[in-house]
Amino acid sequence: MNNAASILILIFLALTFIQSGYEKLFYWKDNVDWLKEHFAKTRLKNLVPLALGHLLVLELISGILCIVGVIELLVNNGRTFGFFGAIFSSITLLMMLFGQRLAKDYDGARTIVIYFIPAVMAVYWLN
Repeated sequence: MNNAASILILIFLALTFIQSGYEKLFYWKDNVDWLKEHFAKTRLKNLVPLALGHLLVLELISGILCIVGVIELLVNNGRTFGFFGAIFSSITLLMMLFGQRLAKDYDGARTIVIYFIPAVMAVYWLN
């Protein structure tokens, strides 16, 4: 299996973003309430629902592209969908990182970096 590492990282990213998107969809109000408090002292305080909606869309796109990327790698060693899944995952994580830094939540930002490293590795491997 030539693409085992890429497949494992794409599965990791897919699980991460599909699960996160699921929570945002089915627990929307809880997420908005928590994030309004989290961003109360930032420029995003009045934009939380809009920002969360954008993040939800990007998470779902990232997760779906990663799933299709795994299938593509398994079926014909193609890298296109996985590559774009890794790119969208990286962009999504950068948006999250920006928000955490804006809220001065440095522990949260540090946690996002842990996810960002494998996402960038996937971009590199699938390029």
